Amino acid sequence: MRAARLIKMVLLLQSRVSMTAGELARELEVSERTVARDVLALSEAGVPVYADRGRTGGYRLIGGYRTRLTGLGRSEAGALFLSGVPSALREMGLADAASAARLKVSAALLPEPREAAAGAAQRFHLDAPGWYQEPQTPARLPLIADAVWHDRRLTARYLRKDKEVERELEPYGLVLKAGVWYLAARALPPPGEEPAGRGAAPASFRVYRVDRFTAVAADGARFTRDPAFDLPAFWEERAEQFKRAILRSEVVLRLSGRGIRQLPYVTEPAAAREAVAAAGEPDGQGLWTVTLAVEDAEVAYAQLLALGPEAEVLAPAELRERFAAAARRTAALYATEASPGAAVPR
Repeated sequence: MRAARLIKMVLLLQSRVSMTAGELARELEVSERTVARDVLALSEAGVPVYADRGRTGGYRLIGGYRTRLTGLGRSEAGALFLSGVPSALREMGLADAASAARLKVSAALLPEPREAAAGAAQRFHLDAPGWYQEPQTPARLPLIADAVWHDRRLTARYLRKDKEVERELEPYGLVLKAGVWYLAARALPPPGEEPAGRGAAPASFRVYRVDRFTAVAADGARFTRDPAFDLPAFWEERAEQFKRAILRSEVVLRLSGRGIRQLPYVTEPAAAREAVAAAGEPDGQGLWTVTLAVEDAEVAYAQLLALGPEAEVLAPAELRERFAAAARRTAALYATEASPGAAVPR
């Protein structure tokens, strides 16, 4: 435990100019007294840690000291080599850089961790696109990825509904969701408008589907990233907002126990769980009545058909009649007196 903490301390000091005892204590989740003892232990082991005294002081490494990655354990090395998504790296034009980085890390590892890292790729693989989808790489993705990596502004034209708009963007991050690439970017205001404050969150940050960019150009101008921006947190918040925003209608269903269990697999899972939680106990027939938030009647029809006889639509009346008509057609298809392939009234 302590050995791992000492290695982490060296790596932290190696990545920063200096760190205070308080900063190290927070990163290592120990007390400042423990930090002082660990610094002493590193010094005794020959690691040149220097303490700057005073209110603005801290700890730093001297003499350009660098450590090799011999502190990685077998499980850590394996996890490191699992952190990349090969298909995503290829699409962003980073496959060669990632390959070179893996070779350099492998060269720095001791034999046992090196073998673990090599074996990890043969044991685990992340296939990002969904089933029954033909993955397509947006033509402008490599240029956008390069701008994200180097904090360069983009001038882009974007297809919004049936209209093309032009924006100047500060590209902050890329997200791959179910085979679709999205860009999180700060949209700069048109000339003459006041920009939003940099500390404000993030009303000026927007999400763009990369395959809807019709033109992208990087002018070479760099921007200063907002240090408060957290891409995973931003994406989680926006994804939740999006899911809530599109659920604008409601349907009332009567579900069997099997229908209750299958509902999250055919509709929006969070909405399904909320509907089931609010349904209470089943009636005397063992059926639950739930009110489910849906995008619209058309989407609900396509989704709920998958439940078949496990779900009965009670409202709205138009949707109920549509399901009733579908049930009549299905029953006619399988009527015992009908021969296979016989014409069925539509």
